Amino acid sequence: MAVNVDNIFRQADWLRSQGIQNVFAAVEQDGDQARVVGGAIRNTLLDHPVPDIDIATTARPQDVIGRAEAAGLKPIATGIDHGTITVVSDGVPYEVTTLREDVETFGRQARVVFGRDWVKDAKRRDFTLNALYVDRHGLLHDPLGGLDDCLNRRVRFIGDPDQRIREDFLRILRFFRIYAAYGAGEMDEAGLGACLRQREGLRHLSAERIGHEMRRLLRAPLAARALRLMNDCGLWEIATGGLARINDFDALRSLEDQASEVLDPEVGLVVLAGFVHEDLERICDRFRLSNAERKRMKTTWEAMKCLRQADVFPSCQALLYDFGRQGAVDGLLVRWASLLAQSQADGSGFETRLTGLRTTEVPKFPLKGADLIACGHAPGPSLGDLLDQLEIRWRDSGFLLGKDELIRILPSRP
Repeated sequence: MAVNVDNIFRQADWLRSQGIQNVFAAVEQDGDQARVVGGAIRNTLLDHPVPDIDIATTARPQDVIGRAEAAGLKPIATGIDHGTITVVSDGVPYEVTTLREDVETFGRQARVVFGRDWVKDAKRRDFTLNALYVDRHGLLHDPLGGLDDCLNRRVRFIGDPDQRIREDFLRILRFFRIYAAYGAGEMDEAGLGACLRQREGLRHLSAERIGHEMRRLLRAPLAARALRLMNDCGLWEIATGGLARINDFDALRSLEDQASEVLDPEVGLVVLAGFVHEDLERICDRFRLSNAERKRMKTTWEAMKCLRQADVFPSCQALLYDFGRQGAVDGLLVRWASLLAQSQADGSGFETRLTGLRTTEVPKFPLKGADLIACGHAPGPSLGDLLDQLEIRWRDSGFLLGKDELIRILPSRP
């Protein structure tokens, strides 16, 4: 049936744009229809940003290519075997996918046929709140009753949850991630039960797919609640190969008002999985994290360890010099969360230190090798040793000694 939801879509900037209207005009020929589907609809209804737009159509992939080219648009056969053509219009990419019907499914793979039935296309999707369509005029089409679920932030599988999961075991993680991002109230019991029954299927997923989904989950507003349920169901251990410090993660997310960094997956993973350094190496390998992500997690861990082992809290300057601003802030947040979880943290003290790390200038060692050479010291390994000694003196001074003062305490050149 068709439902007009308070004219919300007719007013949506993304639907009123000339770029998407040009795509509709190109594709909707010879009786074919096209509708925006999924995330853009859900996000608009829930007042979330719309990062990308997917379009479903009755037109066949080759027809989409031909019509887009004829309209002066740029079609790219990004997933033509599965019916998907990316059409670039006014510099914006739109994924245009032909309606499909599953004939046979096995894991992530499925043998499909292209169709023209919008209800059958909706039934092969994952969750009811994602099976919503909007046409070019802003009219909402809700073939499976997903509108009510969406507006009430209920995340439910379409049809038999076990069957939906067996079609693609990544849907277990998507169930928790979509709930964490858009849900409210208790998780759907039928879906939760199916995830528990089908959990061994997670072992068949690639590290890249698990890592991508988990990083998105860690950023979501209800990540702490979703991860606790995942842990209770044994899903975290299967997905990561280790245990989780859920209470520490809860404490970390309680600091969101003080620091947006707590939403970053690298920080969350250190808190969740960082029992020992080897745990972080395992997570990095298991999730196929980038070199930049690995480096940030390592620096965060080292900064946290420095704070944990220190008898006296290091100065902001020392932390900034040793770990950089981001590493120092991340390490402080991880340590703060750990103490909060143990009811040992002094919040006001940590807030003061956090402010100091954000505002204090990062110290810069004022001497270079060229300065020592200018004073008559010969290049070579001994020059580096001398610089190291002077740097220690500079640190011990509280980073106060200037270039001239350091030069004055230079030992006589040989």
